[in-house]
Formats: sequence, C-alpha cells, structure tokens
Amino acid sequence: MSPEIISILNFLLDTPLAALVSENEVLFPWIESLHVLGIALVFGSIVVVDLRLLGLIMRDQAIHAFLRQYLIITWLAFALSAITGAVLFVSNAMSYASNTNFQIKLILLICAGLNMVIFQKVFAKKIPRWLFEEQVPRMAKIMACISICIWLGVVIFGRLIGFTLMPTIAN
Repeated sequence: MSPEIISILNFLLDTPLAALVSENEVLFPWIESLHVLGIALVFGSIVVVDLRLLGLIMRDQAIHAFLRQYLIITWLAFALSAITGAVLFVSNAMSYASNTNFQIKLILLICAGLNMVIFQKVFAKKIPRWLFEEQVPRMAKIMACISICIWLGVVIFGRLIGFTLMPTIAN
C-alpha cells in the first residue's frame, strides 16, 4: 500500500467512531447484523428483479411496474448496507484494506454498479414498453444473468471476509 493510503487508514483508525465500534462488545455485532440484513435485502431484491427480467418469476406482472416496486427496496437496503459497511470498515480499516476477500468484494461492487449504469443508459427509456419477458431484449437478459453472478460473488466474498480478517484488539 502507498504511504498516502496508509496515512488515510491510520487517520480512520484514530477516529472516535473507530474506537467506539472496535472497543464495544455489543455495538460491532449489532452493526454487522444490520449490514448482513441490508445485504440480504439488496441481494434478494436484485435477484427477484433479475429473475423477473428473465421471465422466470411473476410473469403476470408488467415489468416496469414490478421494477419500480422492487427497486425502492433495493436502494433503501443498499443505503443501509453502505452506511453499516463504512462503519465496520472504519473500525478496522487497515485489516479490511489489506484483506484480499474485501478487495474482491469491492471490485465486484464496482462491477455491479457499472452493470447497473450501463443497463440504465441502454434500456431505461425502453422499459415502460416491456410488458412481458418476450419484449425484453436478449442483452438485457444477459445483463440480468451477469447481475445475479456479480451479486452472488459480493455475498460469497463478503462472507469470506469474516474468516480471513485479522481481528481488532480492543483495549
């Protein structure tokens, strides 16, 4: 790691928030539980949307209405996951930053974001015209499959972090 990154990580570790979370036996598990709940809701809602785009579930519902309904859950859960994830990171920044599974999870999150941005740029204006899966373009279905795979990777590598992270030593 570069000296600049190490300096930023040390700054984060010296914050009152890092001390509060890492030194409190109750707070860290609660934040981690909320993070896992958020990720479960993000993953679940994204998979439901992707499976709908593929025509594998809830085929009697129009796609645009279905997407509107589930994407609200996705964004709220993502906000919960991002906030709790940032707090967890701050509590043990150096260990997280040097953990390979954490790094892979971040790369996959970036890929998920790129997949979503590309999907929105290419298909957002066309979605209201897709009533049923027969009208969903093949590329949109491919992107839905890619989305499921990426988010499955986020969950797997996120879980592996817990098995490979150097623990925080509370004072």
